[in-house]
Amino acid sequence: MHRRRFTASILVAFALGGASSVLAQKPPATMENLVKVPSKQLRAVYLLPGADFRGYRKVILDPTHVAFAKNWQREFNSTRRGSSGRVTDADMQRIVDQAIQESGDIFTRAFTDGGYQVVTTPGPDVLRVSTGLVNIRITSPDINRSGRSASYSGSAGQATLIVEARDSQTGAVLGRAFDARLAGDTAIMMRRTTVSNRNDFRNLVRDWARISVRGLTELKTMSPIRG
Repeated sequence: MHRRRFTASILVAFALGGASSVLAQKPPATMENLVKVPSKQLRAVYLLPGADFRGYRKVILDPTHVAFAKNWQREFNSTRRGSSGRVTDADMQRIVDQAIQESGDIFTRAFTDGGYQVVTTPGPDVLRVSTGLVNIRITSPDINRSGRSASYSGSAGQATLIVEARDSQTGAVLGRAFDARLAGDTAIMMRRTTVSNRNDFRNLVRDWARISVRGLTELKTMSPIRG
């Protein structure tokens, strides 16, 4: 339990500023003891020189940390007339709870389909994976109030992914990855409903989960990681 809180605190720290700097036009070349490596799938990937991923056949998946973009609720509510279409704190918490549950299911399924056993006990062949979906902005929040009309936009919203890999026994950080994308990006204005937005964000997380699993498998062929 203590290690989970520690890992979550790292993801919260990145959500509050670190992720933004990493996803800047020119991400830093190093992060703590990690070195940036090329990636065709994610915006920025950092690995520990000398790390060896070949022995990891199982994963522990921490609950996904979910956080909206700073001031998103206030900014969205400022565009609403009256109180019926505004996002409340209770709405925010419900959306976060749903996202945590669904993201956990998606990542579990992806790693299982990728040939990794999802476990809860640390071991020499177990990698601890922590994920975060942060800086979330939703075009049409899922508040389900009567009389609320759908909105029109070129996307359902946006989010940033943070993935951190640690050795499950020592807690040593072996790698971190960052990415930011639009959900349901159509490049044209289209009607956005609460149902379509939820599906678009779910599909975005599925894409990220598959990329994460393929990335881990590729790291096995690259191991040990060069400095």
